[in-house]
Amino acid sequence: MYKGFWLWKSEGQRQLEKPKRRSDDNIKMDLQELGCGGMDWIELAQDRDRWRVLVNAVMKLRVP
Repeated sequence: MYKGFWLWKSEGQRQLEKPKRRSDDNIKMDLQELGCGGMDWIELAQDRDRWRVLVNAVMKLRVP
């Protein structure tokens, strides 16, 4: 077995990055833009008709 990997040490420090945004973070931001920030988006997504209305509203914000 090759053991060279275990002997390697990094030089310097690792660069800090911003945390990646998750999909639910994006949904919460979209709800905030529509003025619906207090809504429970998971419950809303279970009602397909209301969810479709929300998605269409967000798409209209993004595409002129």
